[in-house]
Amino acid sequence: MGRHDALAVLLCLCAGAAVTVLAEDPYVFYTWNVTYGTLSPLGVPQQVILINGMFPGPPINCSSNNNVVVNVFNSLDEPLLFSWNGVQHRKNSWQDGVPGTSCPIPPGTNHTYHFQVKDQIGSYYYFPSTAFHKAAGGYGGLRVNSRLLIPVPFADPEDDYTVLAGDWYAKSHATLKSLLDSGRALGRPDGIVINGKAGKVGDATEEPLFTMKPGKTYRYRICNVGLKNSINFRIQSHPLKLVELEGSHVVQNVYDSLDVHLGQCYSVLVEANQEPKDYYLVVSSRLTKHVLTSTRLIRYIGSKGPASPVLPEAPVGWAWSVNQFRSFRWNLTASAARPNPQGSYHYGAINITRTIKLVNSAANVNGKLRYGINGVSHQDASTPLKLAEYFGVHGQVFKYDMIPDEPAASLAGELQIAPNVINATFRDFIEIIFENHENSIQTWHLDGHSFFAVAIEPGRWTPEKRKDYNLLDAVSRNNIQVYPKSWAAIMLTFDNAGMWNLRSENWDRRYLGQQLYVSVLSPAKSLRDEYNIPDTALQCGLVAGLPKPKPYTI
Repeated sequence: MGRHDALAVLLCLCAGAAVTVLAEDPYVFYTWNVTYGTLSPLGVPQQVILINGMFPGPPINCSSNNNVVVNVFNSLDEPLLFSWNGVQHRKNSWQDGVPGTSCPIPPGTNHTYHFQVKDQIGSYYYFPSTAFHKAAGGYGGLRVNSRLLIPVPFADPEDDYTVLAGDWYAKSHATLKSLLDSGRALGRPDGIVINGKAGKVGDATEEPLFTMKPGKTYRYRICNVGLKNSINFRIQSHPLKLVELEGSHVVQNVYDSLDVHLGQCYSVLVEANQEPKDYYLVVSSRLTKHVLTSTRLIRYIGSKGPASPVLPEAPVGWAWSVNQFRSFRWNLTASAARPNPQGSYHYGAINITRTIKLVNSAANVNGKLRYGINGVSHQDASTPLKLAEYFGVHGQVFKYDMIPDEPAASLAGELQIAPNVINATFRDFIEIIFENHENSIQTWHLDGHSFFAVAIEPGRWTPEKRKDYNLLDAVSRNNIQVYPKSWAAIMLTFDNAGMWNLRSENWDRRYLGQQLYVSVLSPAKSLRDEYNIPDTALQCGLVAGLPKPKPYTI
């Protein structure tokens, strides 16, 4: 059997089966059918997005360097895209699955994503990135395990559990989208769901979410998949040993609870060393006037009693949360898939070539609420930005660098609506400052890269603040929170060629323009730096039907 024949057979394997194709890294295959269904996450029937009939969707379980192939059949009545929160897609923004890089999958058709989790480990999740679909679910866990040859800085747990928690609205995603399109605000969420359901203290009919054997240790991967609120995660009577944060092994501190901000994922170890009975896993909203709380049961095998109705209290105020952030440290002695496994990647000694300060703002434009960055509110174009750039028609779609690296002193009431794209020089080491002048917490995510989160402080940023940066062991991650009237600083190398989304994880703000794209072009136009457009890539807008440009070569 020839290579192509063998690959055709492998593509027909059951979803999730891992195989090796000749000398390539292993493949894992998934087939998804995306439909609407009726469930009651908050006890009220509503329309949700299901994947293979499941909410949350089926987990993606792979290992570092695996090739992940996901064949998505869109059985919804509108276009659809999936994005992979935190997965870096080395040289391959074609698979990022956001409106600035890809044409949506039309209803009644299918599209296959193919990406490699190159030199990566950690806890992530996927979600639908079009319209306001995330408010209807459609998300699931994405786990990248360390290869067997690379030691992990803790013993193998008895089991590995994923917790997808976040705020939830009882209104449908279509209704929420209509509110935003009409210029109105969403209002506060109605509750919190944990793995698709809001539990209730004292519900005798509730089945346990997870079980634990006495004396064993378990890994819990916690992701905030919500739309609007930070959350606090805790388990009755059980300390949490933090071991991994968005793809980085960290110094193993122990916490009573963890603040998990929008889009973030943490891994903790939990020892089943308490009285063998039931316990509540508790998630509550943080930094909100009206606190939402949800619970799910965890049951010891051989449980001898119900969980106590007295829930552990969440912390109060954001100073506590800032101090927790400052306690996070990269584990420099652990082997892992990262820039330098020996921990000698001295990012603090690299000269900064560019500083970009980004300030979020809100304004009414033509009587409708919009959000922006440095005076520009992003609007998706009918031709995805990456396609327009690759086919050489970007001048008809967007302008580069509409925003300055240093915003105007006051952005009140000034927002221009347009595609927001900044140019970044390939392999430049830069500093990005997120400055939040508002009274609510903001959270930011950058696709395609990890960055060093070197500081979060109250007030306004000035160059003198660099003396307070952590230039030794800041955690390499892809998501950063900015507290009210505060700033955050990150440092990174734009070493991944492509078009990459930098966005607010506050989903109403992102939908109404608080995002931009970073164009990272390699002058060499070589396959060493960026892959060619896939043969299966959809072409829409101005590039529909155009012949593909001359492919890159090595």
